[in-house]
Amino acid sequence: MSNRYAQIAFSEASRERQKIAGSYRDYGAQLEHGRDEPQPLEPRDMGFIRAADSFFLGTATPDGWPYIQHRGGPNGFVQVLDDRTIAFADLSGNNQYVTVGNLTENDRVALFFIDYPTRERLKVYGRARMVERIDDPALVDRVASAYNGAIQKITERAILITVEAANWNCVKYIRPRFTKSRLDEAIALERRDAATEQQRLTAQIEDLRRENEALRAQLAGVGSASVKPDAGSRG
Repeated sequence: MSNRYAQIAFSEASRERQKIAGSYRDYGAQLEHGRDEPQPLEPRDMGFIRAADSFFLGTATPDGWPYIQHRGGPNGFVQVLDDRTIAFADLSGNNQYVTVGNLTENDRVALFFIDYPTRERLKVYGRARMVERIDDPALVDRVASAYNGAIQKITERAILITVEAANWNCVKYIRPRFTKSRLDEAIALERRDAATEQQRLTAQIEDLRRENEALRAQLAGVGSASVKPDAGSRG
């Protein structure tokens, strides 16, 4: 079993803090067993990444300063090519090229995926490789296939991430948030369920009405049969 995530994330200082906090057995102790080899993505990881409509990308400047950039797009804009490779399109932006510059000198990256409605988050460590459109236009178009044609045309490059490790975070302190599409979907489901329930109640009321009418008719017939004319009366 790979302990690559622990090798990357848990420095000596981190492990010392874990020992003080009593959490070393759960985290730092992973370095005492397992193998320091790349950790492939699990099916759950791949499904979560494919469903994402945004993530945060962390790189570092040559001086060691961290840089975080938000990336967003339609569901599926981050593609899982296999259990060790994910890719996304690098679209034209404000031309600062901070991320591109960082990756030119340091290919290490951290990706942070979060789904607010389900309060789930996934961290991915990897190494990035940039493929310019001029070098492989077919690959760039393939990676940008989640976008419409106009967006595809402004895709400058594809960024491919070779995954080193992935790890799920706890759900603490994630406040649920919902996109309009998810709210619309939830409302549509509620309306469908409400319509189904209304139909059931309407049918039940109609059954009760017919049953009530039948009982009334039965009672009316019993009443008529019980009233007989007086034998001594004259017309």
